Amino acid sequence: MTTPATHIWRLLKWGRTLARHGALRGIEADPNTPAPVKRLCRLARFGTVQPREPDYAAAFQAIGPAAIKLGQTLATRPDLVGEDAARNLLSLQDSLPPVPFEKIREQIERGFERPLEDIFAEVDPVPVGAASIAQVHKGITIDGRTVAIKVLRPGIREKFERDIATYEWAAAHLEAMGGEAQRLRPRLTIANFKRWTNRELDLRREAASASELADAMVAIDRYEVPDIDWDRTNGRVLTIAWIDGIKISQTDKLIEAGHDLPDLARRLVLAFLTQAISAGYFHADMHQGNLFVRADGTIVAIDFGIMGRIDRRARQWLAEILYGLTTGNYKRVAEIHFEAQYVPSYHSVDEFATALRAVGEPMRGKPVSELSVGQMLDGLFAITRDFDMQTQPHLLLLQKTMVMVEGIATQLDPQINMWDVAAPYVRDWIRDELGPESAIADRIKEDTDTLLRVPALIRRLEELYPPRGGAPEPPPLPEVELIWERRARVPGRGLLGYVMAALAGGALVWAGSVAGWLS
Repeated sequence: MTTPATHIWRLLKWGRTLARHGALRGIEADPNTPAPVKRLCRLARFGTVQPREPDYAAAFQAIGPAAIKLGQTLATRPDLVGEDAARNLLSLQDSLPPVPFEKIREQIERGFERPLEDIFAEVDPVPVGAASIAQVHKGITIDGRTVAIKVLRPGIREKFERDIATYEWAAAHLEAMGGEAQRLRPRLTIANFKRWTNRELDLRREAASASELADAMVAIDRYEVPDIDWDRTNGRVLTIAWIDGIKISQTDKLIEAGHDLPDLARRLVLAFLTQAISAGYFHADMHQGNLFVRADGTIVAIDFGIMGRIDRRARQWLAEILYGLTTGNYKRVAEIHFEAQYVPSYHSVDEFATALRAVGEPMRGKPVSELSVGQMLDGLFAITRDFDMQTQPHLLLLQKTMVMVEGIATQLDPQINMWDVAAPYVRDWIRDELGPESAIADRIKEDTDTLLRVPALIRRLEELYPPRGGAPEPPPLPEVELIWERRARVPGRGLLGYVMAALAGGALVWAGSVAGWLS
């Protein structure tokens, strides 16, 4: 178990890196930042020379792989880190220098417990991509198929485990300070981050995610998920079919190939809506490097380490919210927020509807190129504060993915109107899923399921209250206070050690910086 002194040392070291990139200035200036956090920031930046403009992305890149992933998560939380920081973090590139191929070979052979030549006829030693968690090589299987081979970086699981433990420790202490920090729920942010990264660190989970998404999108025209080579996939290695296509970010090449860019933009938006609203399971890492376009116009997605899932009730709320915003029915949107308990019941539905109107009306009927995303986010986050809305963790990935999809669609077609594209789809889904026929069918299914559960319920009651007889109940055992419980009960025990560790850590970090300047 990691000691508090170790956590403090890591935080000071990371804080030192953040300070050198000017990334602590906003935290110190924010009136909602708790005083202890401001003091820790001042200690971390002592003696540093800070740039005029903060570069949050470069700071997280310098700290390491886990910080890169955390920075990408925080890019979805402008309410937590500020709009400027969130916008800067969106540019964070998930890339690192590649691992030498010999180490990649060791990872492959360790995962399959046999020589590389028994698995692949050929593997290009030069990677086609190197990210913070894994890197990808082009290869050819024994039976002659061209594939992409994704391999985890050696030691990456242990590195993430150490860093996430400190993130959890810091988030727990921040939330315990109350106030705005408690409303923003940083512990849930880190919990979601841990869940997402654990999924990415097991490539079998990514393969299963790709397979599930392929099943959900099988009927969608010209949208494809590469086939998984299950015989050449395990926890450390993922093998999928090689994609011959143009990256969706390369608009010049798409135009040269004769693709209809506005049609691509519209189909991408509809594919996302199909995943999020119809399937409740969506590709949550839809940045430009993960989408390709085949010669026939098929959009192909790759990299399924981060996936989002929304239950049916939340999807219904989401669809009604989107449709209400597109049609200007702010009263209904407000009612849904209260039904979903996103807004505490002591607030007024009508006042919330008016606040939504102030944000929504400037967006309606305009192309994305004429909208100020910054002003829109300012308005939305002001609403969350004014109406005491807590962060909804299950919507964080959805928000992030919507921003990504909107950005790609705008690049393909600057005149696209997201609301106009989304409205017909959402309207039809609401009619099919929330209409009278659907309501009756749902009620019949629910009542039937309830009746079928009655026998099992009776059996559980019998297990809970068995007939008298059998072995006698054991006598009650005395309570014994454990040594670490006594230590926790005695006030002040260990506090001096933590303070001394913090001061010593700060001195060592400062001394290391001075040594760097003198060398």
